[in-house]
Amino acid sequence: MSRARYGEWQGGDDPLAPPYDVSDALDQLGDNVLDGMSPAEAFRALTRRGLSGRRGLDDLMREIRDRQRQARRAGRLDGTLERVRELLDQAVEAERRALFPDPSDDARLAEAELDALPQQTARAVRELNDYNWRSPEARAAYEEIKDLLKREVLDSQFRGMKQALEAGDSQTQQRIKDMLAALNDMLEADARGEDVSDQFEQFMSNFGDFFPDNPQNLEELVDSLARRAAAAQRLMNSLSPEQQAELAGLMQQAMQDAGLADQMGRLGDQLRARRPELNWGSRQQMSGDTPLGLGDATTALEESADLDELAQMLGQDYPGASLEDVDPELLARALGRNAVDDLEALRRVERELREQGYLQRSDGELTLTPKGMRRLGETALGRIFARLHARGRGDHDTRDAGAAGDPTGATRQWEFGDEQPFDVVRTVRNAVLRGGSGTPVRVSVEDFEVVETERRSGAVVALLVDLSYSMALRGTWPEAKSTALALHTLISTQYPQDAIEIIGFSRYARVLRPSDLPSLSWDMVQGTNLQHALVLASRHLARHPDAEPVVMVVTDGEPTAHLMADGSAWFDWPTHPETTAATMAEVERITRRGATINVFMLDNEPGLVRFVNAMAARNGGRVFTPDANRLGDYVISDYLRARQGQRGRRIA
Repeated sequence: MSRARYGEWQGGDDPLAPPYDVSDALDQLGDNVLDGMSPAEAFRALTRRGLSGRRGLDDLMREIRDRQRQARRAGRLDGTLERVRELLDQAVEAERRALFPDPSDDARLAEAELDALPQQTARAVRELNDYNWRSPEARAAYEEIKDLLKREVLDSQFRGMKQALEAGDSQTQQRIKDMLAALNDMLEADARGEDVSDQFEQFMSNFGDFFPDNPQNLEELVDSLARRAAAAQRLMNSLSPEQQAELAGLMQQAMQDAGLADQMGRLGDQLRARRPELNWGSRQQMSGDTPLGLGDATTALEESADLDELAQMLGQDYPGASLEDVDPELLARALGRNAVDDLEALRRVERELREQGYLQRSDGELTLTPKGMRRLGETALGRIFARLHARGRGDHDTRDAGAAGDPTGATRQWEFGDEQPFDVVRTVRNAVLRGGSGTPVRVSVEDFEVVETERRSGAVVALLVDLSYSMALRGTWPEAKSTALALHTLISTQYPQDAIEIIGFSRYARVLRPSDLPSLSWDMVQGTNLQHALVLASRHLARHPDAEPVVMVVTDGEPTAHLMADGSAWFDWPTHPETTAATMAEVERITRRGATINVFMLDNEPGLVRFVNAMAARNGGRVFTPDANRLGDYVISDYLRARQGQRGRRIA
């Protein structure tokens, strides 16, 4: 029989370790939940802060805002109009200098034609299209206007096209015409439902140099072109009506001169139809001093739109938000690859927490699994026990959980859930008899026997927790929530024979399920309906008549609401005598069941003090006035004393 030896791994990092140790993340999540957050809010807080050595969403958002401010200060959007006007003035001035020395009538007629040019730049450029220039300098300036417009208009649709056209050769211009025609044909074929995968491959083979972002399929190509087209439209929207009219006229004329007007119109219509959800209609304010060309201005607005979209993704403020929503390519373009690594680290934490069974997504919202609930409850309980150990109070560390009574001398087969000690001798004997002599002893489940003990009654526990708005205002809510989690965990793990019910109350009372506790929050309503909570507690006690009754109330305000005969809640402040009478009637009912009501009072408001003292006098229970941060210590210790039947006198 081969033997194997196991020891500590000595070959470097643990090869079986997860990519991220979730214990630190779990501790941070637990602290946030116990401080009053829901699990989803706690995870968002973790992602906002970031991990050790990694930026969180808040850090990335700050960088995005800095980039947004820089983008808004990139320059003025009317740079192309300004440059065209400068070139037009240069051309006209050079032409006038050439005409001035000529005494002929033709020169005077030409001067008159220049004098009659309209003030609008676009109309002036259009009327000079057929003008017979005498000055080579003027002709060159006018030709530069046409080349500039052609480059800028194409660059506003195709990023980087301006550089491709700078050579000005006819072959490049013809390739652009062919590219536009092929692109429109492909988009129209795709709209008809045809398979254009081969057509796209051929298109990229022929014209891929016009698309530096290297789209991998038609959808990526359309998305890139549509985003830029939407940015160009926002640029137009951001100009004054006069500037819009002038620039539109110049662009239309430039495309007609280049023979591209029809193809560009077709492309614009198809992009709008395929991406109607993009922001085509807004305006953008730019505050820089540098005049930007049409292509550069479009790039600035496109980047600004990307930053706005990225800020919304990183903000995670919409329903069902997830880190998976953040586009890594968009993030890389805006902040670089390191930012993508930081995002991936946050995603990895969420994946690990889900894969290891602590978190789950339900209807798009992160919630704790039962395993996560247990870990959270253990954290809450550990906090309290650490304080109790430090203060040397309480007998909470009893390992047998008080579940078993004195042995009767008999044994029986083990059943799932048994807490009695194992009878080792009889267990091994059963294994030997089953296996026969001469064979190795192999213990199976059916071999186990436990020592019979006298049955000891458990406790029935009702914890009534105030959920009214004042608990949040006074800052006592987080500790109350932590206490409820800790008590539930203690009872379900250490004392499973006890029956616990946690009841929350504000204007109405309700029984809280264990799964409700992590995301439990206070109610923003008026009313502290202790009477309704006591009604539910009395029903819980009635279902367990043989158990030791334990009723505990955590509150920071006197009762201000009670149930009417029709079941509706009646609210009045300050406390109305009818509310007091209805609440005291329920106190009497619980008292007749043999249960005492211990109150943990989180405020010393006179009305509350009077009511609680009167209730204690009627019931015989105790009143505690702990600091909010020691509430859990008092509640856990009181439960442990009560279930052991150790009842002391009332203390104030």
